[in-house]
Amino acid sequence: MLNIDEIQNGIVIDHIQAGTSMHLYDLMGLDSLDCGVAIIRNVRSNKMGKKDIIKIEGDITGLKLDVLGYLDPNITIAEIRDGKIVRKEKPSLPKRLVNVVRCNNPRCITSIEEECDHIFELSENGRYRCIYCEQELQVKPR
Repeated sequence: MLNIDEIQNGIVIDHIQAGTSMHLYDLMGLDSLDCGVAIIRNVRSNKMGKKDIIKIEGDITGLKLDVLGYLDPNITIAEIRDGKIVRKEKPSLPKRLVNVVRCNNPRCITSIEEECDHIFELSENGRYRCIYCEQELQVKPR
């Protein structure tokens, strides 16, 4: 039996598509935080069959949570204070994606310049476009 203690202060990211938590760990920059992180992979779920969970205990200042709305709209984020859930929400689509996806346009400056960030902004039609060449984002990553 797997036993992961409850956290007192932090967040729980739940309902993550099974097998994708390590990708989220990298994109959110969790390796740069000085806090406890538990990644629970492929656990049973009545809703999803299997799911991943990430528990983060401690100071989450600087954590990039905005990317979660783009990567998986089914994710829920629960804020924990003094061992109790004080807020639970689904993330919304971020207005800007920075180095989450790459521009596929071979003429885009991001294809030529190595140090150039890949930045996409959410347009009025609900699609993401590269800020440099205005190429519409074609495929959503897993």
